[in-house]
Amino acid sequence: MTAGTKWVYGFDEVDQAQASVDGDWEAVRALLGGKGANLGDMTRIGVPVPPGFTISTKACNAYLDAGETFPEGMLDQVNGALQAIEKATGKSFGDPDNPLLVSSRSGAKFSMPGMMDTVLNIGLNDEVVEGLIRLTGDDHFVYDAYRRLVQMFGSVVLGVRDEPFEHVLEKYRHQRNVGNDSDLTTEDFKNITEEFKGLVERYAGRPFPDSPEEQLRLAIEAVFRSWNGKRAIDYRNAAGIPHDLGTGVNIQTMVFGNMGDTSATGVAMSRNATTGEPHLEGDYLTNAQGEDVVAGTRTTKRMDELGDEMPDQYGEFSAIAEKLEHHYREMQDMEFTIERGKLWVLQTRNGKRTAQAAVRIAVDQAEEGLISKTEALMRVTPAQIDFFLHPSFIPTAKKAAKDAGRHLTTALNVSPGAAVGVVAFDADLAERWAKDEGRDVIMVRPETKPDDVHGMLAANGILTSRGGRTSHAALVARQFGKPAVVGAEDLDIDLNERVMRVNDEEVHEGDWISIDGTSGDVILGRLDTQTPDLENEWLQRLLEWADEVRDIGVWTNADYPADATLARSYGAEGIGLTRTEHMFFDQERLPIVQKMITAELRAERANALDQLLPFQREDFIGLFKAMDGLPVTIRLIDPPLHEFLPSFEELTHDLTDLKLRIQSAGSLKDIDELLGKIEEEEHMLTRVEALKEENPMLGLRGVRLGIMLPGLTKMQVRAIFEAACTVAHDGVDVHPKIMIPLTSHVNELARQREVLEAEAKAVMAEQNIEVDYEFGTMIEIPRAALTADQIAEYAEFISFGTNDLTQMTFGISRDDAEKAFLVDYLQQGILERNPFATIDEDGVGELMKIAVEKARGARAGLNAGICGEHGGDPESIALCRRLNLDYVSCSPPRVPVARLAAAQAAINEPK
Repeated sequence: MTAGTKWVYGFDEVDQAQASVDGDWEAVRALLGGKGANLGDMTRIGVPVPPGFTISTKACNAYLDAGETFPEGMLDQVNGALQAIEKATGKSFGDPDNPLLVSSRSGAKFSMPGMMDTVLNIGLNDEVVEGLIRLTGDDHFVYDAYRRLVQMFGSVVLGVRDEPFEHVLEKYRHQRNVGNDSDLTTEDFKNITEEFKGLVERYAGRPFPDSPEEQLRLAIEAVFRSWNGKRAIDYRNAAGIPHDLGTGVNIQTMVFGNMGDTSATGVAMSRNATTGEPHLEGDYLTNAQGEDVVAGTRTTKRMDELGDEMPDQYGEFSAIAEKLEHHYREMQDMEFTIERGKLWVLQTRNGKRTAQAAVRIAVDQAEEGLISKTEALMRVTPAQIDFFLHPSFIPTAKKAAKDAGRHLTTALNVSPGAAVGVVAFDADLAERWAKDEGRDVIMVRPETKPDDVHGMLAANGILTSRGGRTSHAALVARQFGKPAVVGAEDLDIDLNERVMRVNDEEVHEGDWISIDGTSGDVILGRLDTQTPDLENEWLQRLLEWADEVRDIGVWTNADYPADATLARSYGAEGIGLTRTEHMFFDQERLPIVQKMITAELRAERANALDQLLPFQREDFIGLFKAMDGLPVTIRLIDPPLHEFLPSFEELTHDLTDLKLRIQSAGSLKDIDELLGKIEEEEHMLTRVEALKEENPMLGLRGVRLGIMLPGLTKMQVRAIFEAACTVAHDGVDVHPKIMIPLTSHVNELARQREVLEAEAKAVMAEQNIEVDYEFGTMIEIPRAALTADQIAEYAEFISFGTNDLTQMTFGISRDDAEKAFLVDYLQQGILERNPFATIDEDGVGELMKIAVEKARGARAGLNAGICGEHGGDPESIALCRRLNLDYVSCSPPRVPVARLAAAQAAINEPK
């Protein structure tokens, strides 16, 4: 870039910035950052914004690329823009007689609350302070502003830790016996400012700069450098924000909310960010500066109180909030300051919100005509639907805890959901316990700061003793779906002793607590949670709109009637996978299954199968009733038989133990009993050794097991059809789909279907009723995908088992890979994403494409779907739609997610 590059844009030059990128507003946001773009836009539409200018994100990237050197011409443009502010305000930067003070704030394309650096009151020094006192006649206000500048500059620009500054403030508050900094005297602020300067020189190794120009230059550099700070990188990683965007720097005329009782500052949303209700919601403080509101160092007031305290300004702000929401067609998060009765808006951005609020706001705005239904569907992410399904505490368990005196406090419910974990009082410990030790953690802090974000992301939930609904803790918790309770003033958190005290209770680090982000309750100990329901009226409407748009079915994986009932209530249109082997692990059935496996005589095996038949029949009756009128796909037994038997190691250990017990047996009767058990265990060990395979997942399982033990799968098919006939007699509309797993060769499927369909017809003849049924197979082996045209001669449907198909295609074991090298592959960029989380389009996806085209070429209209965990992944759903699959099948809790993801895929890629 040349010296002629425009690096700086005044807030009144947003039209020029937009013209430079061919009118593309998203490109303006990329150039100026979201904050700078919106400040210019608000200026353009007449909102009262303090004059200022934005240094572009291009300048930030150029600075970082050049080894932290300003690009040529940038400082000259900054000086020119500063002169324009001086002309607009009638003030002069660094002039003691009429001083201009400015703030320096970051602003990237995507909002990153608190992640980068801000400095206020730039331009103050000893000389300017005296002049400002003469001008305002308010030395308390001026020295309050001065000590804030020295503290913020020392912390943000020069890297001095916050704690030394806080210790000084705490000393003076204690001496005066006051709770708020604003209650300290002018003399206190003078002394504090001098002590702060001493701290800066001591810890930074240089004095606080007296030159306003040097203050501004260093502050701009600090914002640029903060783009690559740890907390900003952690946030971008968590939020999926690219690292190459850079940040803008917004230099803005200071306006002051700390000039007495006619001044105030606050943060407000145009709608409730927790519930989505359509009214102003936020916090403010009288006689304060903006950081007081978000830092949680003072107890804030609710926005509706401003209506009583300053009705004219509240009315003006309400009108501006409505104007901005209509202008941006989104819920707005606004910062404002009232200086001696004059309202100023310092920034606006699309507001962070909980999942519940996102759904309601999208639906309400669509019904108000502000956005379309299609836009409403695109405003809610599948991940937010997932967050919407956060568990809640079981009411009886919560009531019992309260009755037992375990209720600690109730505070602000800023991010809903139930969270249980051990208390961790700092972010590093929270991250270590959660990530390295796998512990459930609740991070507890007096208030959170941007440096805490890594611990917040690792924790199950967040609890603070200070802060309001727009505090840092609340904003981050809402964005990332973490249950949070803030502003719990009853809590006395002692970070030195690592203990939290409330009333007469002490909670030590490592103790269990439960927090309810929906109600604001904090409970001592662990509470049981429950799966949420989806009776929320706004979510129901949104999902109904999704169903109108999507063109791929959403089915579910369900092994039990309760799962099927839940999935149907969530909108499932059928069962894509019932794993019959899961039913065999029931404690009452497992001994019978083991007898069947270990039987040496055909009659013994037949007897065991006869005992299993009624169990399986009852299972299927329950499923068919739950899915009345919808298809139920039942996969015949798939895993190798050794999975139902004790392990070799377990059996040898038990045998050794039994033989040792014989030596100390007290009677012949005891010895006889032990010998009998030894005989049983040795017989079992013999069968386990006989069934042992070098690679059981590629051994005797799936269709091969049905061919080698035909009585097993015939029993299953008999159970299916006896159940189907039974419920059909009772008036249930039943549609069984029998799925034969792990087919690799058409002859396997032909042989197995012939045997099993004969059994099905025999049952229907016995029951004197016909039911609608289909036979199909799973495509889990690459060979099956490549020969799908042959397989389609004997399969009326196919379903991709994408987990096994991924393993077979990559030649890796999922369990082993995820423990060993897969994480490293992802970190090193060898693989872009985990193929077991999102379908590998180039490999597995290509096999699926070949299979669908070949199968439908041989059997027109053949039904095809997927039934692995990928069925609930939005990117995989979009791929399945491109491959013209008929449905995806996923676990019950993912059904609502899949409904929305399918609709968004249809919107993004209309056919």
